[in-house]
Amino acid sequence: VSFNHPRNVRFQCLECAICCGDTETRVRHILLLTIEANRISISTSKPIEEFATKIGDHAPYAYEMKKTVKEGKCVFLEKKRCIIYPLRPLICRFYPFELKITRNGKYEFLYTKECPGIGNGERLAKGYFKNLLEQLKISNM
Repeated sequence: VSFNHPRNVRFQCLECAICCGDTETRVRHILLLTIEANRISISTSKPIEEFATKIGDHAPYAYEMKKTVKEGKCVFLEKKRCIIYPLRPLICRFYPFELKITRNGKYEFLYTKECPGIGNGERLAKGYFKNLLEQLKISNM
């Protein structure tokens, strides 16, 4: 699969959990594929409606993760830790990167500078982004 990725970008997760909820300047939409919602439901023994809302305008995503009313954080975030980490949605696995499809049908990775982990850690090689694409393929199985 052919794709473009950011060159010379450094990233290391600082475990700040900014990606897990709303900020002063941004309302976060944690979107889920149907298969992801089903996996979480089975693993947690919770009906999907308890942790996600059905959506219809963000294909291929079918659900949006619910957030706590007071803090606007993902319902699976406890003390800055994801309690479903091995099952976390693809959108969470990709953050702070986002996969777009260009007009010519090519995949392109973009990133947000709101993440304080950008600029830290090692310079990411093409293999890092190739691994993210593999996760996309696996998550759709």
